[in-house]
Amino acid sequence: MTDFTALNIAILTVSDTRIEENDTSGALLVERITRTGHLLADKQIVPDNIYQIRATVSQWIINEKIDVIISTGGTGVTGRDGTPEAIAPLLDKVLDGFGETFRWLSYAEIKTSTIQSRAIAGVANGTYIFCLPGSSSACRTAWDEIIQPQLDSRTRPCNLVQLMPRLLEK
Repeated sequence: MTDFTALNIAILTVSDTRIEENDTSGALLVERITRTGHLLADKQIVPDNIYQIRATVSQWIINEKIDVIISTGGTGVTGRDGTPEAIAPLLDKVLDGFGETFRWLSYAEIKTSTIQSRAIAGVANGTYIFCLPGSSSACRTAWDEIIQPQLDSRTRPCNLVQLMPRLLEK
């Protein structure tokens, strides 16, 4: 059996109203990543502004010590929701299956309201990025059902961790 590989994960909360004291989704993600043995590399809260989101994530993807970035918030359809627009231009590869699987799982909980989620994931400069909705329930579903198993080097038949040494191949 393969040993567990602890990853350095950064959490980004995208919100115009959240502060550390009421950032329930960010707190849930921090609790989940540390409980499963991963390490919190950084955590920040930025406003719903594509340039501030992009600036923070850009700094993280050039930091060789950060393996994974998970954002929460800004994936809806309102005028201020811009996380996908901020992140998509930074991605080298898109993991289409993440958004598809997330919406499929969410359907069981929120039915057709899941079409309002623009959750995305991909790889940028060898760093995995997952963009989740802002609700704690959505973060719980995404982490428990998709992200955590894929960030566990023991998951079979395959997982994202085993691909990490090859992400920057040319």
